[in-house]
Amino acid sequence: MQAFDQIQELWQKHEVEVKVSADEMLQQAKKEVNGLKLRSALNILGMVASFLTIAALLVFFHFESWTTYLGIAIFLIAILSSTIILYRDHRLISKKDFTVHPNEYLKNLKTYQVNRYKIYNSLFWVYTFALSLGILFYFIEIFSYLTLIQKVFAVGFTALWMIFCSTILRKAVIKREKERIALLIEKFERISNQFSVTG
Repeated sequence: MQAFDQIQELWQKHEVEVKVSADEMLQQAKKEVNGLKLRSALNILGMVASFLTIAALLVFFHFESWTTYLGIAIFLIAILSSTIILYRDHRLISKKDFTVHPNEYLKNLKTYQVNRYKIYNSLFWVYTFALSLGILFYFIEIFSYLTLIQKVFAVGFTALWMIFCSTILRKAVIKREKERIALLIEKFERISNQFSVTG
């Protein structure tokens, strides 16, 4: 135990100061910001692709029941409104050059963080409800063409997929994104502090 105390005392006396320049931190931050922008852009492209695919149903297929059209319309409204929200947030992290305005970018990044929190909590459930309602209306007509086994499979698969997305996948995405954004905010705070010390 005495050896451990001596090692601990020696460690406390030995202070190592790692100095990272603002330029090096900016280069590290640039890589992370580009990754954040890319993920954000891919989310938007995925939503646009989903919107176009579902809209194609209206163009290429004829449905007998008005409920099918209502279900598709609910899908499209939910996807479009979510895409607009994602685009608004994407502009927050893309419109300023973070190397020129690190303090402004930090402010935008914090706003982005709050917006993402809202999306993954309250807005996520609104979106899930809208998709569920859309599926319900869409399936009314589609079910008349399916066998009992196909109906059970369609309902079971849809329910399991939505449960998976609402629990395991959602929590993993929230955790990963929360950590990434928090680390990026921390870096920009250090960069801002270095600029204020050197300036």
